[in-house]
Amino acid sequence: MYAVIKTGGKQYRVSPGDMLIVEKLAGEPGAKVTFDQVLLVGEGDAVTVGAPTVAGASVGATLIETRKGEKVKIFKKTRRQGYRRTRGHRQLESAFRVTSLVAGGKTETWDGEVNLTPLAELNLRARNLARTGRPVAAAITPDDVEVETVVTTPKGKGKSPRVTAKVVESAEATAREAVAADTATETKAPAKAKKAATPKKAAPAGKGPTAKDVAKSGAPKQNRAQARAPVRRTAPRGKG
Repeated sequence: MYAVIKTGGKQYRVSPGDMLIVEKLAGEPGAKVTFDQVLLVGEGDAVTVGAPTVAGASVGATLIETRKGEKVKIFKKTRRQGYRRTRGHRQLESAFRVTSLVAGGKTETWDGEVNLTPLAELNLRARNLARTGRPVAAAITPDDVEVETVVTTPKGKGKSPRVTAKVVESAEATAREAVAADTATETKAPAKAKKAATPKKAAPAGKGPTAKDVAKSGAPKQNRAQARAPVRRTAPRGKG
């Protein structure tokens, strides 16, 4: 059995157990709502059309939540005038679960359980980011570590207090962590010994001191012009 109802200036085809998203209606989550503007009722090949509504027909539903819908973007442009405007709008909507349908002396109900979990929570669960009953600090702190919250009030006018966490009791390292730490220490020690035992490379024969050697010796540093000046191999002309 199905029916066509009217609400918020729109028409919707519903059956018991369907999810119904309509324009915002007042009510708290879990409230029972009855739609009495039933325009059409159908069961198999039999169809009853109202004039304008079907007498005695109604649709019962349970309010799950009232939320904002998907964002609709509004873009305006006037060409060759440098005019562009982009705006967004999210219409308020109410989500219902249809639970019953009454028409022509017959009643059809939905025996399922209405889940009042909001859509935002379902999206977080799908991304494995669902909220837990424990606080965030308790969720990320191991059970063996005790943390104390310290509130510090800074000096000065208009400054807000700062909240920090202080570890009161630290947890002992497990056997696996201890073995990993010992392995890391043994791995780093031979590397340092090898580095210390490696002799420094001597300068190649036939070449003068490098720039690093000059810098270490404390000699005055040459400027760019002195560094680029060519070295004369012969005496200048006109002089013995």
